[in-house]
Amino acid sequence: MDTGNHTRLDVLLPRAQKKLIEQATVLLGQSISAFSVATLTREAEEVVERFRLLHLSNRDRDLFLNALDSPPKPNARLHKASSRHSKSVVQ
Repeated sequence: MDTGNHTRLDVLLPRAQKKLIEQATVLLGQSISAFSVATLTREAEEVVERFRLLHLSNRDRDLFLNALDSPPKPNARLHKASSRHSKSVVQ
C-alpha cells in the first residue's frame, strides 16, 4: 500500500470502549477503521467550525467593544418596542 499521503493513528483505550465501538461497527456494517475515521473527522470538523464561529477578527472585536463602551442612544422604535414589551409582561 502506498502511504504517501497517509499516516497512522494508534489509540490505546479501555476494553469496554473497544467493545462498544465494535458493537457499533457491526450494527453499521463498517470496519473499525472506517467508523473511527468517519466519527473522528466529523467531530473534528464540528470543533473547528465551533471555534471558527467564535473567533472575532480584530476589527470585529474592536467594533463590539466600542459598542459596549459607547452604546447607541435608543431611538423611537426601540422606546416603542420596550413599552410594548413592558405592557405584555406580567409583573
